[in-house]
Amino acid sequence: MDGVVHDRVETSEAEWKARCELAALYRVADHLGWTDLIDTHMSVRVPGEPDCFLINHYEEMFDEITASSLIKMDLDGKIYGKQGRFNAAGFTIHSGVYKARPDVNCVMHTHTRAGGGVSLLKQGLRPISQDALHVYDDIVYHHYGVPATVEECEELGRSCQKGGHVVLHNHGLLTAHATLPGALRGMYMLERACELELISRQLGEEPVTIDDYIVQRAAQRMKQVRSAPDYGVSYFEALKRQLVKKGAGDWAR
Repeated sequence: MDGVVHDRVETSEAEWKARCELAALYRVADHLGWTDLIDTHMSVRVPGEPDCFLINHYEEMFDEITASSLIKMDLDGKIYGKQGRFNAAGFTIHSGVYKARPDVNCVMHTHTRAGGGVSLLKQGLRPISQDALHVYDDIVYHHYGVPATVEECEELGRSCQKGGHVVLHNHGLLTAHATLPGALRGMYMLERACELELISRQLGEEPVTIDDYIVQRAAQRMKQVRSAPDYGVSYFEALKRQLVKKGAGDWAR
């Protein structure tokens, strides 16, 4: 495959496209308020190189990330091309998921207030909102482990084999999907579900419950919706248009 050079980064056209999409995703996360200064991270598997993925350069804020600033590394931690710092715990998380889930091509991880709040609860998300029903059948709870260790890498991989919408206890949220727009759409719905869950717990009365039959029907439908190749695409494209309108659309450099 012919290589191309962009701002000192030599890539295939497929990798460059993936870089641009991931850089845009970081800008989207910043736009939505899903940031924790330079912490938290998102990644994509490099097209045609299943043992390699792209992740953020650890010293950059989300609104500073560009396609050429991303770090390319393999599942053993070797960096390819331009060198740079990466979050060690981030490598553990993303490599663990990619090793355990060959079908996953994008992983998102957040430390939001809503996600972090639900991660503290023994009984986490309940099927009490249509937002929750969007992800409820695919939710997994992962116990807090020692960051940046081989053991945690393997444990997280095992957890993600059970589902792609993960509540990391005492920590935050994670989504894993076959596509980048799919991971984004899943994270948006998971975040919304967490926000509504926390609101419901402050209202002073039990929430209206959704019938089990409806919960089961929703699960059947959402499995089909999430497996569609275009799942999340229109949302991602709309958010990118918003970034361009606000003058933050310079990620492709």
